[in-house]
Amino acid sequence: MDEGEFRLAYAPGVTPAKWAGVWGERVRDTPLRLIQVPAAEAVPLLRDGGADAAFVRLPVDREGLHVIPLYVEATVVVVPKEHPVAAADEMTLADLAEEDVFEPLDDVLTWDERPGEPAFTRPGTTAGAVELVASEAGVLLVPQSLARLHHRKDLTYRPVTDAPQSQIGLAWLDGETSDLMEELIGIVRGRTANSSRGRNPANPAKTAETAKATNTAKATNTAKSAKSGGRAPKKPARKKTQQKHPNSKRRRR
Repeated sequence: MDEGEFRLAYAPGVTPAKWAGVWGERVRDTPLRLIQVPAAEAVPLLRDGGADAAFVRLPVDREGLHVIPLYVEATVVVVPKEHPVAAADEMTLADLAEEDVFEPLDDVLTWDERPGEPAFTRPGTTAGAVELVASEAGVLLVPQSLARLHHRKDLTYRPVTDAPQSQIGLAWLDGETSDLMEELIGIVRGRTANSSRGRNPANPAKTAETAKATNTAKATNTAKSAKSGGRAPKKPARKKTQQKHPNSKRRRR
């Protein structure tokens, strides 16, 4: 880890801004440096010491890694806005059987059998494949976040309900679960600042003072309970005030 900062790599399509904002509020003494890398390079960057943690696209080789699966993305097909596919709200792989489908070299989906026919070329990147889709040369299947990342006004996308899906996970090296790493895990999992995990509570002095007061109160209540035989002390009975009727006394003559 570079002294004075925590380096967090992330694959395209992942948006770590929200987590980075929480980090900035909680870990003010250590800046968070975000590093965007191609999905296939995130784990090698970790292993080479170029990052302290990474948001990766699963599956990955987990040897020597801790990995926390986070969320699964829907898969969509990207098409020109005037394409017949755009008329449907969603579709299946069978609906794409007659389509030419691009297979970029940086594809992040794991296929048993791809739909349709392979397009005339394999673009090097998803961005290049999107350009070819815009030229009406074929269609492209990607996780929804990548369709949003490469959005164009002349293109649209529709969910493909039975396509393979991509899952995002948080990864870091075995033996590198530092206090800062625990802090990041807590932020990603939605723990509060006062959680028992992480580096320190938000205000240790206040927390200790509150705990001391709580323990004192418990001890006092326990002593009172023991003195009364385990029963709560009875409240003193209220004295009844007898009201006299205005005609209760005879008038003296």
